Amino acid sequence: MRIFIALDIDDAIRERIQRFMDGVRGFAPDARWVRAESLHVTLKFIGEKPEATVEEAKKLLRAIRGPAIPLTFRGSGFFPTPKSARVFWVGVEADSELARLAATVDAATSQIGIPKEDHAFSPHLTLARGGKSGSPRRQKADRPNAAFRRLQEKLAEMPAPEFGAMTAREFYLYESKLSPGGAQYTKLERYPLA
Repeated sequence: MRIFIALDIDDAIRERIQRFMDGVRGFAPDARWVRAESLHVTLKFIGEKPEATVEEAKKLLRAIRGPAIPLTFRGSGFFPTPKSARVFWVGVEADSELARLAATVDAATSQIGIPKEDHAFSPHLTLARGGKSGSPRRQKADRPNAAFRRLQEKLAEMPAPEFGAMTAREFYLYESKLSPGGAQYTKLERYPLA
């Protein structure tokens, strides 16, 4: 089972982002654009794990406590750098509780042998991937990538996009099934935040 842990986003924000993507998609036609219904704020990507490990993860995640988290969605950018962009994203602003929740999830899953993150938590919504790899991290093979050049030029002429705010009152364990039409996400379990 391929799994990850994430926050879902409100439908109103999802719809605003969909309209934004519809308006800019033509400036990066070769990019692989995500479907708006798939948008989420990843807390921890785990990957392929056997059913027994998934059940252990569920137990550990049930013990996590934390407050509801206000989130604001605004701005956009590119990973790993604008010049060698592979990922186009929307920014997620939150107080320290979001990073604390991600760190708690990371610590909990490390108890069952899932490696801890080796980079700082950077909340975002991935809108599109360009190039062969969709990894946001720098790689040795990084070279200037033209996949997003026209989009970057267009965005520079526009005000920073604003998509709204919400309060996250739960997080989820998701299953990801890969298919030719893009990954399909299914919520396996919900974990409430106070």
